[in-house]
Amino acid sequence: MSEPVQTPPFAPFEWLLSGRYLRARRREGFISVIAGFSFLGIMLGVATLIIVMAVMNGFRKELLDKILGLNGHLLVQPLESPLTDWKDVADRINQVQGIRLAAPVVDGQALASSPFNASGVFVRGIRADDLNNLTSIASNIKQGSLEGFDEGQGVAIGRRLADTLSLHAGDNVTLVAPRGAVTPMGTTPRIKPYKIVAVFEIGMSEYDASFVFMPLPEAQAYFNRNNDVSAIEVFTTNPDRIDAFRKSVTEAAGRPVFLVDWRQRNSTFFNALQVERNVMFLILTMIVLVAALNIISGLIMLVKDKGSDIAILRTMGASQGAIMRIFLITGAAIGVVGTLTGLFVGILICLNIESIRQFLSWLTNTDLFPRELYFLSKLPAEIDFGETSAVVIMALTLSFLATLYPSWRAARLDPVEALRYE
Repeated sequence: MSEPVQTPPFAPFEWLLSGRYLRARRREGFISVIAGFSFLGIMLGVATLIIVMAVMNGFRKELLDKILGLNGHLLVQPLESPLTDWKDVADRINQVQGIRLAAPVVDGQALASSPFNASGVFVRGIRADDLNNLTSIASNIKQGSLEGFDEGQGVAIGRRLADTLSLHAGDNVTLVAPRGAVTPMGTTPRIKPYKIVAVFEIGMSEYDASFVFMPLPEAQAYFNRNNDVSAIEVFTTNPDRIDAFRKSVTEAAGRPVFLVDWRQRNSTFFNALQVERNVMFLILTMIVLVAALNIISGLIMLVKDKGSDIAILRTMGASQGAIMRIFLITGAAIGVVGTLTGLFVGILICLNIESIRQFLSWLTNTDLFPRELYFLSKLPAEIDFGETSAVVIMALTLSFLATLYPSWRAARLDPVEALRYE
């Protein structure tokens, strides 16, 4: 007894008819236009979603790298008494497994001035070894050098601050602190010139325009610290697992301390980014949904136009399933090709987004990505494989679902009714 012949799920004639229905004919030219717009809608929707999500991911990654490259993942602040034993506390914290650096700092605000301009700045006193271990600073020195930073009374300032004050490495900058020496006439501001030994540029405009690094002993004297520090900035090997370090750091401190992690210090900023990212995803998904609805309208018109063809096929022996598969292939082809084209276009733009941004800025003669507004010096894009896969699967699913109803209507068409008035 011979085995039954296995028929493929899609017969060759079904593919042939689907391909014919996708190609333009003079009589159904309008239907081909709708199919073209459906293809463009899905392509643009998928590409835009991939680009926007990549840019939002790039924003978060770049800002996280800049912020955590300069500020500690965990801030250790004193409780009950000033942090006069900062050296011993920092040494003990440095021994904790997973701690990359524990840097004692003295923070304060001042006014930086030059003969040309003035600007408010954030002054941070730090040891030279600790500053050299901050790669975001040490590896981005544009002028001067950090050699002998602890030995003199020089400071390191950001590139944008140097441009604002029209100063360079080797020039003097005058720092004015509101709390200076106490005299019988009251507290007088402390005014002192410092030599600029280095100019750094980390790529985040807010930091490049406001940070001034000063040797720790000099900062203690300048801000009237009695041999204590403001806090200890702790850098870990994995900032995403910061909760795992809290207990061990508290125990290593050996004194009452208050801990603040990077998520608490920047919660508003990163929460706003996350909300914006989710809203953009929902809004741009509507583009893909509209394109899927265009597939429905185009297929319904095609079914009406091909009513007599469907009736003839049915009388020749084509089953309802075959008719349904023909229109499924027709609609799904638009969605699949549109999605894959959108994926290619989206990835291509993401890989060249900064070049495209510079070209558009040159073409329109406008700054499309101002540093002062977005904090970064270039437009970032970070493609996430999981998110990109989710976008592609969503577009393919919507495209497939959009073909079900028109295909079902085509399969249910009565041959007698379709041929009655032919």
